[in-house]
Amino acid sequence: MLEAARTEGLNIYTYSEIEDLDGFIGNFNVKIRKKARYTTNDCNGCGACEEICPTIGPNEFDKGMSARTAIYTVFNQAVPLVAQIDMDRCIRCGLCEEVCEVDAIDFDQEDEIIDLKVGSVIVATGWDEYEPPEGYLGYNKYPNVITQLQLERILNPNGPTVSHLVRPSDGKVPKRILFIQCVGSRDLNKNTYCSSGVCCMTTIKNSKLIKQHDPNIEIEVAYMDIRAAGKDYEEYFTASRKQGIKYIRTNISKVEEDPQTHNLKVIMQNTLRDSLGLQEKEYDLIVLSCAMVPPKGIDKITNMLKLETSQDGFYKEFHSRLNPIDTKIPGMVLAGASQGPKSIAESIAQGRAAASSLARLMSKDKYQIKLIRAKVDEERCSNCGLCELNCAYNAITLNEDGAEVNEILCRGCGSCLSNCPSEAITLRYYREPQYETQIDAILEEI
Repeated sequence: MLEAARTEGLNIYTYSEIEDLDGFIGNFNVKIRKKARYTTNDCNGCGACEEICPTIGPNEFDKGMSARTAIYTVFNQAVPLVAQIDMDRCIRCGLCEEVCEVDAIDFDQEDEIIDLKVGSVIVATGWDEYEPPEGYLGYNKYPNVITQLQLERILNPNGPTVSHLVRPSDGKVPKRILFIQCVGSRDLNKNTYCSSGVCCMTTIKNSKLIKQHDPNIEIEVAYMDIRAAGKDYEEYFTASRKQGIKYIRTNISKVEEDPQTHNLKVIMQNTLRDSLGLQEKEYDLIVLSCAMVPPKGIDKITNMLKLETSQDGFYKEFHSRLNPIDTKIPGMVLAGASQGPKSIAESIAQGRAAASSLARLMSKDKYQIKLIRAKVDEERCSNCGLCELNCAYNAITLNEDGAEVNEILCRGCGSCLSNCPSEAITLRYYREPQYETQIDAILEEI
């Protein structure tokens, strides 16, 4: 992030969101809302204001496992490293103004709208962790049932426990840990897809880290299938087993808490050893490996960019096999988990492919298109709107004179032609008189 921030010609708009985007390849108009931080660029991130702020609340970055003040920096390596004020928590006591040596506090600051013209767009929305329903496998019911991202924050040196592995209920070091795989994924009632093996590999990585912290901690993994399909992934999986991490192919029937010890009792069945029947085991901590899902707020971006989504809720590519980078809109491409669950390596590869694709496209002076495009006969058009409704590329709009086709967005698929009740739409190079002339010419030769 620091390298990106120092790159000349690269403008980064943090704490901002896209308000509007229209246009076409080579001429996109973008409106960015730069949210008010209520601090100026003079802020140096010293943290003096945070130390004196009296308002405390949950820290979203640490998944609610730590607290933050109303004025805060998002995390220690944030770019830029400046403070911002959460006005929903701020009580306007003014203590931060008094302690700030560079006079960087500005309570009158307002959101700023930035207008940009860009030639192309890369959509990289990221992903969210699936949040199980309250009570499912003890989540949000028992304090010692956490998700994989919460465990990541606990193990992180700048996390809420400074990388000390302790359980949330009492701060004790857990001696028996159970990872439960495929929570919210590969489930007909939740998400049918697999998260590209990310959950499996994250579990293996975190279990190995825990073993490095304390080799005496007992770790078991409840799984349906371990999907380790990447380069050296299988070897990484094998190495974890050699460290004593046990993998149990099982179905979890029930999770209950002992109210005295806050330990978790799990009823499971080893499906590879049916003779054992149902077993009850006790653990100090349970970690849920949850699915990757589209991020919150993606609907606003979807409607703004006029993109399609697949059944899984991620953005739909132009072709799932032959062209997984481009979208249906020329000049707009996908990168990373916006197109579907991906590992870090896959995200980097697709990001480089997206940048290369647009660099090749934008390096040319002109964008050439084939003129196989729809054309509307305004005299015959009844302005019914069926063509606009059925256009997969949002290339048709209705006005007072009838339907109008955007020739850059149109891909010449012909769906509007087949749905037009007035036969007011034709397709260049594929008109009926052209076919009739070709047939006549063939018959003359016979």
